[in-house]
Amino acid sequence: MRHALRTLQSGVKSLYLHPMRSLLTVLGIFIGVASVIWLLAIGEGISRKAQEQIESLGADNIIVSTIKPPNEALSAGGGGGRMQFPEYGLTRADYARLTETIPTVVKSAPLKDFQETFQNGSRKIDGRLVGCTADYVDVVKIEMFDGRFFNDQENDEARDYCVLGSGVAEKLFPYEEPLGKLIRVGENYFYRVIGVAKSRAPSAAIGSSVKSEDYSFDVYIPLKTMETRVGDTVVVRRSGSMEGETVQLKQITLKVKDVASVMETADLIKMTLDDYHTKFEDYGVTVPLELLEQAKTTRMMFNVFMGLIAGISLVVGGIGIMNIMLATVTERTREIGIRRALGAKRGDIVRQFLIETIVLSVVGGGLGVLVGLTCSPATTFAMGLVKRMNPDLIASLPPIVQELKPIIVYWSVPLAFMISIIIGVVFGVYPAIRAAKMDPIEALRHE
Repeated sequence: MRHALRTLQSGVKSLYLHPMRSLLTVLGIFIGVASVIWLLAIGEGISRKAQEQIESLGADNIIVSTIKPPNEALSAGGGGGRMQFPEYGLTRADYARLTETIPTVVKSAPLKDFQETFQNGSRKIDGRLVGCTADYVDVVKIEMFDGRFFNDQENDEARDYCVLGSGVAEKLFPYEEPLGKLIRVGENYFYRVIGVAKSRAPSAAIGSSVKSEDYSFDVYIPLKTMETRVGDTVVVRRSGSMEGETVQLKQITLKVKDVASVMETADLIKMTLDDYHTKFEDYGVTVPLELLEQAKTTRMMFNVFMGLIAGISLVVGGIGIMNIMLATVTERTREIGIRRALGAKRGDIVRQFLIETIVLSVVGGGLGVLVGLTCSPATTFAMGLVKRMNPDLIASLPPIVQELKPIIVYWSVPLAFMISIIIGVVFGVYPAIRAAKMDPIEALRHE
């Protein structure tokens, strides 16, 4: 034990004789360990955020969305509705077929939406007007901040009620209670506020079927009210001409009785709709459960990829250790000869140089772990600093990056530290063996 401590003291003392060289060698291992922890934490944060957005759609939900076909397909298919505007997408008949013929569907929420302007006095805001049924609040998991959502009876009676998203409520009613007040929607219609929804994180776009949405700027009204007041055809006038389209439903969200039945139900939905949508592909089926499984696989692959990139930094640090130790062996040739002449064995020389490399690896790995654990606060500080200095740059980034919160993958901490030590040993073995194999007589002659 005493011999081992003496060897350790000798190794540390040798490193202190060249502090700058030792510091630079430690730096390579430090960067490698810190980068392993940081890159995996950032990758985990991005992956977790993506999974949360998919989970918010509901693992037991299936989303059927209207997709606008290319103009050429619409013309060739002869789709035409009222005033000869092209007609496509999901219909109320589709909704009835899906809810009445598929036994595994326990709840459903049809939806129609479009952009509109909301006004209270002089205050205006643009947002999304959503026509839906009372079940929408349960299927999509909308939580109420104040008031209530409309019920089935109010939907059937086409009441002029509305529920405001949190952003709309803050903009139109910054200093007063919105419940019971009237807001103007578009140019002609007024709706009475009966509830305000809680703030909810925006959702990311998923393929071409589900577009990204900021729920804070939604206003929900009964679907029957939208059908009565707005109808199925939306007309836009531009430069003396009129453009429009006829769409009965934009989306149908179906809640399945259990997760095990989701994939089977999705296949039944596709088979049912394919029989009635033969002109062109004007709908898409999104299965959050399937996307969630894909996201988990992608997350694993992403973490492995990020780990490999960071591992390269550790290997580079190990090469730096080997380079420095080879130079050290050459410089200390005479010292090695004296030690051998005084009775030191080859094993003693090997242990001395290995201890030096292990000390470098442990110090570098320890510092790397400490800095790696600061990933989350450091990223938050850096994002806040950039936001203050260049807010336009932050605003141009995707929402998932703007809200990035690195999550430390705790197994990466001991793994990175152990790899740093292993690399120190592996890359220190060759210089140590080379030192031990020196001929004592030749070493003593070295100048």
